[in-house]
Amino acid sequence: MTKYRSCFSSPYFRNFFVTIFMLFAATASSFFFFHSVDSIQNISILYILSTVLTARFTVGYLPGILVSLAGVMSVNYLFTYPYNQINFTLSGYPVTFFGMLLISLITSASTSHMKKQGELLAKQEKILMEVEKEKVRANLLRAVSHDLRTPLTSMLGASSTYLENESFLSDSEKRRFVFQIYEDCNWLLNMVENLLTITRISGETAKVTKNLELVEEVISEAFFRLKKRFPEANISVKVPEEPILVPMDALLIEQVILNLLENALSHSHSSKAIECIVRKDTSNMYCDIIDYGSGIPEDQLDTIFDGCSHGQNESSDAKKGFGIGLSICKTIITAHQGRITARNHKEGAIITFQLPMEDIEDEL
Repeated sequence: MTKYRSCFSSPYFRNFFVTIFMLFAATASSFFFFHSVDSIQNISILYILSTVLTARFTVGYLPGILVSLAGVMSVNYLFTYPYNQINFTLSGYPVTFFGMLLISLITSASTSHMKKQGELLAKQEKILMEVEKEKVRANLLRAVSHDLRTPLTSMLGASSTYLENESFLSDSEKRRFVFQIYEDCNWLLNMVENLLTITRISGETAKVTKNLELVEEVISEAFFRLKKRFPEANISVKVPEEPILVPMDALLIEQVILNLLENALSHSHSSKAIECIVRKDTSNMYCDIIDYGSGIPEDQLDTIFDGCSHGQNESSDAKKGFGIGLSICKTIITAHQGRITARNHKEGAIITFQLPMEDIEDEL
């Protein structure tokens, strides 16, 4: 059974079947037009159409060329006087049939060439997508290794110092070491949550399961989770009075907001409250995370979401790198057919993510 199935699915069988079917359909339609309209021009167009369709649905140039030749011979043999005879000697016929053959051959060759070009472009696009996936994967692994190694080293150093010098440490020093380990554990827990978040996104299609969610509720949940980690965090949230419903995976967008707010708190050294402002236009929802701190170096604005380490100019205790968090934010927003950008303002930085308010996938 498998042998027969592979035979029928082969390109040679498909070429044969499509060629025979197109010739049969063109001939049957030509007989109808010939007996009802008696116009050889319509018959010629039918055979040219069969040539185009054959070239479109077969592989290679040969099927289209065969249909072109068979069409010319059929018009001459079946629908040109004297009927049921091959005769190219009548006045005007050689030019007519040569022109039809030339048009059919050129059309067949052009259609086959365009099809091959389309297949080549599709392969190139697939290769570029694979290269981009590999780049994102490499950047993510680089960021993970960097962000894991630093806090683990810090925890190992603090615990080793505590164990080796416990009898010589004061209570305040012991508390300081334990608190340092506690902070590093919290950071590692957050990183694991980020990595688990990625598993909710389909690896091949990079799509997410979306439902209509109330934006205000999603932001409230993210704010509640942030307050658990940063009880002293000074955050100002502004949302429109009108409810905004957006198709999204609520848990993933919560993680994006949490990452952006935590990043602003940890790295911006903001002198004022961090602002989270929601706005919309006719087709998109926007969320701005605004800090009033040191801003983002200009040479990092274009690559800050790539997951690369930007730590060349960071202090040695900057263990809580932000590469992986922002990289995951970009992955999540892209999977929602959205966009995330970073820019500076006079007093700090603004990171904005955009989500379409209608499900693009349903419209396509």
